[in-house]
Amino acid sequence: MTNKEAFGLAKKYIPGGVDSPVRAFGSVGGEPFIVERGEGAYLVDIEGNRYLDFIQSWGPLIFGHCDPDIESAVIATAKKGLSFGAPSNLETRLAKLICDEFKNVEKVRFVSSGTEATMSAIRVARGFSGKDGLIKFEGCYHGHSDALLVKAGSGATTYGNASSGGVPADVVKNTYLARYNDIESVRAIFEANPGKIGALIIEPIAGNMGLVPADNEFLSELRRLCDQNGAVLIFDEVMSGFRASRHGSFEFNGIEADLVTFGKVIGGGCPAAAFGGKAAIMDCLSPEGAVYQAGTLSGNPVAMAAGIASLSKIFAD
Repeated sequence: MTNKEAFGLAKKYIPGGVDSPVRAFGSVGGEPFIVERGEGAYLVDIEGNRYLDFIQSWGPLIFGHCDPDIESAVIATAKKGLSFGAPSNLETRLAKLICDEFKNVEKVRFVSSGTEATMSAIRVARGFSGKDGLIKFEGCYHGHSDALLVKAGSGATTYGNASSGGVPADVVKNTYLARYNDIESVRAIFEANPGKIGALIIEPIAGNMGLVPADNEFLSELRRLCDQNGAVLIFDEVMSGFRASRHGSFEFNGIEADLVTFGKVIGGGCPAAAFGGKAAIMDCLSPEGAVYQAGTLSGNPVAMAAGIASLSKIFAD
């Protein structure tokens, strides 16, 4: 079967023929090739064509496809069971690896995707602060949960409008849009909504509008404004965590966020993500607190084993 034939068949059973829109090649032209296997720095399609893979599954495969250490950990764990729906020591081991590296991350909860991580971090931030308002930034992508699929309203410092079909206006009415690296746009939102902003989320190194790092002075002022207004500062490090440096953006800005979201890398190629931060905030989560969050496959043993193998190699030096 050719790539074209296989993609045509996929479109018959899968919307657009893909399970994530970027895979459809809409922004780069042509049709996608269909992957047969990965080998280190390369992908091989079903026609036997070989490609140098600069994407590496959008980030998590720091050591390339089929890294022998990660592969061995996955195989050994899979032989013991794919999913338990109960705690395992693998979760604790991976959580400890993360907490030991990030001094502002005292506790971690695992989920299965970056979207879950940011969605859950915002929920616990609102639960902790007791306020519904959320500030996010134009150009930053934090997953596809309803409250984050927004575009600018009448001005960048007003509440956002839904940017996707199926997202009710009421869901995004508490999401306010600011401009990246523009502290005045953030200050204006706080001033216009006194006592309403409970959380602020930002990619400290933005990866969805090109590679744009936030100015250190800008991040420092965000930290000050959040402290001054009783808002929880969330750094979305799903893309930059363990990749920009072993400590994500912290190596460059030295700013301690209240909550941090991680993804991709901590699963070593398996579906895994996490959010973590100060114990006082994280303890608001059920079963200790009133903020509910759950997932049958959260802390999946195979993904945890892959993450331990991957992060252990990153931290080996």
